[in-house]
Amino acid sequence: MSLPASPSRLVIALRKSALSLCHAEYIRGRLLALYPSCEIVLRGITTQGDRIVDRSLAEVGGKGLFIEGIESAITEGRADFAVHSLKDMPMVVADGFVIAATPAREDPRDALVSSKYHSLAELPAGTIVGTSSPRREAQLLGRNAGLNIRLLRGNVNTRVQRLDEGNYDAVVLATAGLNRLGLGHRISAILEPSEFLPAVGQGALALECSAERGDIIAAVEPLIDRSTLLAITAERAFARALSGSCYTPIAGHAIFRGDELWLRGLLASRDGSEILRGEVASPVADVAGAESLGLALAQEFFVRGAARLLGEGSSVPVG
Repeated sequence: MSLPASPSRLVIALRKSALSLCHAEYIRGRLLALYPSCEIVLRGITTQGDRIVDRSLAEVGGKGLFIEGIESAITEGRADFAVHSLKDMPMVVADGFVIAATPAREDPRDALVSSKYHSLAELPAGTIVGTSSPRREAQLLGRNAGLNIRLLRGNVNTRVQRLDEGNYDAVVLATAGLNRLGLGHRISAILEPSEFLPAVGQGALALECSAERGDIIAAVEPLIDRSTLLAITAERAFARALSGSCYTPIAGHAIFRGDELWLRGLLASRDGSEILRGEVASPVADVAGAESLGLALAQEFFVRGAARLLGEGSSVPVG
């Protein structure tokens, strides 16, 4: 692939958090390797999602709270593109914007962090486990209904600190975030997808820009990792077709096995008393094929009664 002409200056928007800074610094390094003469500026933005830390995202407006302020910076010309954790992005990208690149994915798995326990199986009834994720809550309670799940918001360092202060017996966090912040040593156990399915897009980054900025789309195109792109396309198609609310525990994870893309999905009740699991696999060569795979798994879930877990108004997806 021949590179486009080197941009002279790029401004990257990001959340004001240590993890977001790690992500943006990584992307800046990748771009400087391609365009050594380019000036690359990082612009931190405090989002509404960062300001509200005493309530779950579902209560205050969902994942879009981490995105809207950053998209405004792009619209207003204060930034050329943004670097997001893909799992924080809504399943439908806002009108006028596009995910221009998805670099190679980090570890997508969840991790148990605790000074007392070294596996989910060790957690006794009454264990106080911190999370703000309905997906994690449902899977934890599905394994052990006696766990005491308590809200835990804030950045990764804050969550680990609150664990260390004794507010929780254990917390569940994304392995990728812990690794990127140099906190991998705090991991008590890696939760394999076979027992604990990760969030759709977990471990992946998304570079978002205006759909009208062909120059930016071209500049970041060399960062696209094809396997990651196809995997997250299938995962997001599955979740988007289910059209769950912010309260709905939905999980999805896709990996390549040879030329086949293997997609596993989960849909659950919030209390974990009912969990639907399923998987599909098919040779996938392009985005359209990955999209079709995600829709096929969602279709299977609807046939098996997904609508009752999603609430009224759900229907079998078209396409």
